[in-house]
This record gives sequence, structure tokens and C-alpha cells, in this order.
Amino acid sequence: MELQQMRYVVAVAETGGFTRAAERCHVVQSALSHQIARLEKELGARLFDRTSRSVRLTAAGEAFVPVARQALHAAERARAEVAAATGEVRGRLAVGAISAVSAVDLARELGAFRARYPQVRISLLMEMSDPLIERVRDGALDVAFVGLVPGARTVGVREKELSRGELVAVVPPGHPLADQEWTTLSRLARETFVDFTAGSAARRQRDEAFRAAGLTSEVAFEVTTVEFLAKLVRAGLGVGMVPEAVASELAGLHTVRARPAPERTERVVWSALGPSPAALAFLAGLGVDGEPEGRAAP
Repeated sequence: MELQQMRYVVAVAETGGFTRAAERCHVVQSALSHQIARLEKELGARLFDRTSRSVRLTAAGEAFVPVARQALHAAERARAEVAAATGEVRGRLAVGAISAVSAVDLARELGAFRARYPQVRISLLMEMSDPLIERVRDGALDVAFVGLVPGARTVGVREKELSRGELVAVVPPGHPLADQEWTTLSRLARETFVDFTAGSAARRQRDEAFRAAGLTSEVAFEVTTVEFLAKLVRAGLGVGMVPEAVASELAGLHTVRARPAPERTERVVWSALGPSPAALAFLAGLGVDGEPEGRAAP
């Protein structure tokens, strides 16, 4: 079993096809298919069900891919650790972030990091908080910026709180609340909401505040990004609640403070097993000590 074979299998699983996987890996499709067939023969099990229209993981493939990802990450981490021992930061920095991140200027931080460490390959994934934490825990991401209810516990990762704030309501021009600076949760409960998907950390920030006040609300539109939430609110389809720092950047909407206000925290999370050299350097740039047990940031 070779790392390259694992890389090919992961590429097929992530792209959904042999042709796209070969393009990603910069090899001809026949070579990629041959290597996967060799691996399947060695394992004694098919990893993919192939049809003329789709490629899907078998049960064996579902079991193999997460372990293959871990092996590939471990190999890349080993190379990065050797480079760090000689004073060079390289490898990968896989960052995740919610669309409502406001505690840091993420674009500026990533730009500064690239300028300082040009040998590091940087990637960014925008997602909801819970999937981001899971990806950090599984090693698919090195660092993630998430938004959670104060007091929420994270498992299998380390974290640092970056900011604490409140959610405010955003309404379109002409809305009855548009000319008001303050309102109550009970008044907002009469509105139709545009909100994040049920069960997500972003949704819990508002839901828990309403529940604590003995209120319920109607959510007609569920979204995954602040940008689309704002579009639906501008279209007059409902009202939304977003972090105060984010609301100020949503053009064409009016901000209304609520009492009692839903609270949230923004945190940066990283692996409980310890950050890679690149992640350690990135955290250090944020003023976060990723290795409190004595390992110095590069």
C-alpha cells in the first residue's frame, strides 16, 4: 500500500469521479485507475461502485477513506516537522471559518501569513461551526474560527475565546421596526425569520435566547451564510439576527438592538493533539499560544 494510492482514492471520493480525480492529481486517468485497482486487489475489497453515471464508495471504501486521509495528513505533518526542525515553516495550513467571523480580519491575517511563510500551502473552507469543529477534530482542518453560545463545550479540540458579543436584528427598509433603535424579543417573536439551519451552532444562539424568554418563533427560510440571509431579508421575506459587528457591514439593512439580547462567542479551535508547525505559526500571529507546554512558535 502506497501513499500515492491513498491519495488517488481520496481524490476520487472527494471529486466524485475518476476523470476529475486524475485532473486534480495531474495524472492520466488510466494510471489512476490502475493504481486504485492494484490497491483494491491488495485489500481484497472494492472501494468504489462504478456505473456509467456515478462513482460511489462501497462500505469498504467508507471505512478506508477517513484512515487514508489521516495517513496522508500524518505523512505531510512529518515532512513539515522535519522542515521546522531546520528552521523552515512549510507544509499546509487548512483554515475553516464561519461566514460571520468578525473577531479577526481573516483575509488580512491569511495574506500576512502567506507573505511571511510562502512555502506553506493555504486553503480556506467556509462552513457552519459544528462541521468545522468536527473537521478540526478529524485532522482535515488545522484551525477554525467558530461562533458558539457562551458556555458551549467543545470536545476533542483546544480553543481560545476571541470575542464575546450580542446578536442584533436586521430588517429591510420600510419595515415597522426600521426606524427603531431598540425592541424586545417578544416583539421580534411575531416576525417571520430568516435564520441558519436548525441544529446549527449559529441557530442555537438565537433559539436559546428565545427559549429562555419563554418565546417561540417561525423560521420560514433556512440558510448557511450571512450573505444569503441578508439577501432574503432585503427581499422582505423575513427578519434576521446576526452578530452586531457583522450587521454594520450589511448594506441596505437596518439594525435593531433587542432586549434581552442573544449572546455569542467567537473562538479559534485547533487540534487537541497539537498544531502543525504552520498552524502553530498562524496561531502565534493571532497572539494565541497553541503549545502551552513549552514548544516555541516558529
